[in-house]
Amino acid sequence: MTAFDLLSDFAIMSLLLVVAQFLRAHIKPIQKLLLPSSVVAGLIGLVLGPQCLNLLPLSSHASSYSGVLIVILFSSLFIGIESMGSFKQTMKEAGDTFLLNSAVYFGQYAFALLLGGAFMAAFFPQVNIGFSLLMPGGFIGGHGTAATFGASFEELCGWDEALTIGQTFATIGILSGVILGALCINVATKKGATRLISEASQLPDSMLTGLVPKDEQESVGRATVHSMSLDPLAWHLALVLIAAGGGYVITTWLNSLVPGLSVPTFSVGMLCGVVVQFVLKLLKLTDHVDRDIVSKVGNSTTDYLVGFAVASIKLSVVVKYAVPLVVLSLIGLAFVFGYLLLVSRKLFHNFWFERGIFIFGWSTGVAAIGVTLLRVVDPQLRSKALEDYGMAYVFISFIEIGLIAVMPSLVVNGRGYATGAVCLVIFALLLIICARIYGVFKGKCSDLRPGEAEIIAQAKKAKAAE
Repeated sequence: MTAFDLLSDFAIMSLLLVVAQFLRAHIKPIQKLLLPSSVVAGLIGLVLGPQCLNLLPLSSHASSYSGVLIVILFSSLFIGIESMGSFKQTMKEAGDTFLLNSAVYFGQYAFALLLGGAFMAAFFPQVNIGFSLLMPGGFIGGHGTAATFGASFEELCGWDEALTIGQTFATIGILSGVILGALCINVATKKGATRLISEASQLPDSMLTGLVPKDEQESVGRATVHSMSLDPLAWHLALVLIAAGGGYVITTWLNSLVPGLSVPTFSVGMLCGVVVQFVLKLLKLTDHVDRDIVSKVGNSTTDYLVGFAVASIKLSVVVKYAVPLVVLSLIGLAFVFGYLLLVSRKLFHNFWFERGIFIFGWSTGVAAIGVTLLRVVDPQLRSKALEDYGMAYVFISFIEIGLIAVMPSLVVNGRGYATGAVCLVIFALLLIICARIYGVFKGKCSDLRPGEAEIIAQAKKAKAAE
């Protein structure tokens, strides 16, 4: 591989991302499906690439970029974060959100490893034991976690099909989340379960087209260093790449030090990011690091990661595993439906459907899908569902990262059922704790809950004033 191969692949994917954004802005069916441009770009690359029409000269290395990009993404997670707030305050203000959003992680992994694992063992015993883990990796983790699991399985046991299977689950999850989420919203409005709308509302044009009008555009960050010395974007990119490079070097050293050891590069890169942040604090440079720009660096790698991952899906592998892909996907969808209709409805203290449909969206794809579905039923975000999630996610992220880091190794070492059982116990405990603290709602789905009447009245007053 040459530097020009790398340049060519990224130039082609950049072109596909721009084309995909243009299509999102002008083609109504794509807007209605709410497909991220990165997924559209990947699908175009899959059709036009070497596997199908062979019109795009993507190199054979394109499928390997996801594993590298995920390291950059995780390396950016803690750079620029000065304070995470108080866990006690989070529990006080958004306790049920923390408990129920944490529980969905453990629940989806538990059902996948136990039910999915039992199905695979009974009907497809010859398939790699890690298959059942890839469904929640793709559903609740999205393309990024799916790529991470794929890279981990390749490192741990040489299973190179894992990446394609994970990306297929992630793509199925996003499509299902959007389409079935919209169906849930339409039914909920008819049942009176939604509080802030009486019928499915129209999303703002900027969310549909992906293009933000000039009067709504916001700055993406601050210039924390002078451009005469170093460009601000180069400064922030350098910090992230230092952490990513450090993760790669340390991982290579550890794996060579202990024969048979396979440490996930992304998790070491994340720890290097923590070290970079510590050094910045030590040198009193934290005022010159803008968290928004660091986040944009990480998020932009995600777009390329998803694009390359989808474009590199091996269709022969999808056909080969079509049956278990469908069955595991149905298990995942049954879980998120059950969580919405049973757990969210009974345990959220207020605005159960608004909070529940957000969980439904991000546990079948990515947080952006959850936000999109939430905006349909809560256009002005008055329910505080997103605000509470933002506060709780600071601590939920540690659970997510921990699960991503340890799950593949546990499964490969034959502890899949034991891990699933532990996840199931934690899932049940979180639900029990939430029920004990906040109670179980026993009324109808349309009955008002504490605090809803006041916010509904404020929303009606604001609408009348317009």
